[in-house]
Amino acid sequence: MTRHMRRVVITGQGTINALGRNVPETLRAMREGRCGIGDLEFQDVERLSIRIGAQIKGYEAEASFNRQQIALYDRFTQFTLLAAREAIGQSGLSFSGELATRSGVVLGTSGGGMNTLDENYRTVYEDGKNRVHPFVVPKLMNNAAASHVSMEWNLKGPSFTVATACASSNHAMGQAMQMIRGGMADVMITGGSEAMLCFGGIKAWEGLRVMSRDGCRPFSANRNGMVQGEGAAVFVFEEYEHARARGAEILAEVVGFSMTSDAADIVMPSKQGASRAIVGAMRDAALNPEDVAYVNAHGTGTTANDKTECAAVADAFGHHADDLMISSTKSMHGHLIGGTGAVELLACIMALREGVIAPTIGYEEPDPECALDVVPNVARDVRVDAVLSNAFAFGGLNAVLALRAA
Repeated sequence: MTRHMRRVVITGQGTINALGRNVPETLRAMREGRCGIGDLEFQDVERLSIRIGAQIKGYEAEASFNRQQIALYDRFTQFTLLAAREAIGQSGLSFSGELATRSGVVLGTSGGGMNTLDENYRTVYEDGKNRVHPFVVPKLMNNAAASHVSMEWNLKGPSFTVATACASSNHAMGQAMQMIRGGMADVMITGGSEAMLCFGGIKAWEGLRVMSRDGCRPFSANRNGMVQGEGAAVFVFEEYEHARARGAEILAEVVGFSMTSDAADIVMPSKQGASRAIVGAMRDAALNPEDVAYVNAHGTGTTANDKTECAAVADAFGHHADDLMISSTKSMHGHLIGGTGAVELLACIMALREGVIAPTIGYEEPDPECALDVVPNVARDVRVDAVLSNAFAFGGLNAVLALRAA
């Protein structure tokens, strides 16, 4: 007897990032092709050679959280809770009784409480103090955001954090989808967040020599590296019949997921690993290449990533690659490392619901090695039924999601 495969839909979305403090603001910025990248503002920025990023300017924790909460919540946790508030609010769900035990949280992050680490290293090494706050460990741990979401909304099912560098959010959302599909949960709060824009965070990344000093130009021949961003995006994934029974508005359906490892190099991506992940997501979703109209690219703006991804897309889609739209919204909101796939999923849902394809901004000159339709500089109005979202991480860890219109 084969078990009926449960369907998974999205019934809520929330975000805070450099483009907007919520989903409507973010989508408006994506439609307008606005850039959220600017000069970084934090202590010791003048000691850095990279001084730009997609920072959430004018953010004040005190506007949303009390003193006790701020003592416990790193910036990445604060962003997560704000995004979760919007997403769960939109879903109309409240978690009590049996639903609480059938609901969980799986989130992605790479740096976790990087700001807390940075502040406390400064306290003990630079300021020479011998004591740190008693909550440093619970504040900086990677699972802090997932745990606080579970406590805030009474989510008693499976809850954990995934850390796979730049693919963390996609891995997390894929796990959430599989848990609902497999019957382990009926509702999962999922997505990811990152807040690494601090002196120590950027100083570490400078060493890799993959960062741009002047902007993010994915797929453009004159690109010169990635630009970091910060923020969070959170979604409510729900079993389809459960959502339908309560008359919920369905934003999109999550129909496929695939993960692969390059098993090759810690930083250089592999065409084969990426291509297998793309093909796997389509197979899992029962989609033919021709069914997919748009791919939200990993598109970091580094030469190695852009060329490898374009080759992988051409490989996975064959002749259909020429008819495909592929854009990198990192050109606008920066690379949120572990949180990036979650913010990019907002663009995928916008494509399916509103027929708006977010552009790759900063595109200045064509690159023969990236000869695909990268939706340069200006958003496009096109009706689409199925989309993919790519994430290819350091460590050779790949995760691709497939979505369909509701």
